[in-house]
Amino acid sequence: MAEARVLLLLSGRPRPAGFAQSVCGLLGGGAGGPWPAHCGLRRGQLLLSAEPFPGATARLPLQRPAFCPFAALDRQPAPPGAALPADRGVDLAVAVVLQSSDQAVLLTRRTRTLRVSPNLWVPPGGHVEPGEALLDAGLRELWEESGLQLPRDQFSWVPLGLWESAYPPRLSWGPPRYHHIVLYLLVVSRETQQQLQARIQPNPSEVSAVLWLGPDAAAAVAVSEDGTEAPRQLSQDLPPSVLALELDEGGEARPLALPMSTLLQATPATADGTERVSTGTKFALRLWLQHLGRVTPLPWGTGAPVDPGPAKEERHMDPLPPGQASGKPSA
Repeated sequence: MAEARVLLLLSGRPRPAGFAQSVCGLLGGGAGGPWPAHCGLRRGQLLLSAEPFPGATARLPLQRPAFCPFAALDRQPAPPGAALPADRGVDLAVAVVLQSSDQAVLLTRRTRTLRVSPNLWVPPGGHVEPGEALLDAGLRELWEESGLQLPRDQFSWVPLGLWESAYPPRLSWGPPRYHHIVLYLLVVSRETQQQLQARIQPNPSEVSAVLWLGPDAAAAVAVSEDGTEAPRQLSQDLPPSVLALELDEGGEARPLALPMSTLLQATPATADGTERVSTGTKFALRLWLQHLGRVTPLPWGTGAPVDPGPAKEERHMDPLPPGQASGKPSA
């Protein structure tokens, strides 16, 4: 069995999180959420606990979707014929919510040909490699997917929250084949959206389109996952479409008027390749807006406010030694 990437501190002892069990459930999460998770971070490894512990470096909101298949499996046996991995744990991933100096965030659309989560709008992100620092992993994924390298000393960063992710995302799509804890990092650039966009070179094997989302549109998207498939009515304050850049078959970028209604789609009951924003991304957008002071904080399971705090060095998790937070991808 590969080295455990996510460990849970239960009854005072760390142990690997099992693939088929809900991390939120093991940490005491019932209905609702998010729940407070105390985090200890090592290079490429995450330790989570519902209670404070020596070495914890952050307290972050942990959330899962209402239809999380692992939560369902906690309540009922696996469907007949479902082969859930018995020798795998929970993987660790990181996603970068890149904010420009004029307060827009970058989303990318995953290509239709990807095996996992095709055609979804998400922030750049992916697996944390063994021994890799979390910020390094996020900057590497940002570079690999968008071609962006952030100049040294031109950004600050802060952890936003944790998301329990499954694929397929619903049991009605089939038994889960992937189980991740995704750490969303807010990376705040000193460059404008226009300056950043001028350097973006999407990787066509992973990304089919990019867009920048402002706070007003992000607020509508963030609350659009309500457990139903019914499309929401567009607010009169929202534009009917947002400007994106789409790659053609030759890899050239062309303008795309993306209907706002596409970004408000909820997760369907059956797998149909619907273009939409991922549920975890909507959670991250809500935390970003809270960080800006644009929305009321999400409540913790205990009723205390979620407060990721300002982007200060002491909030950093798994801090890099001086000179390594350069924005350059890891080797």
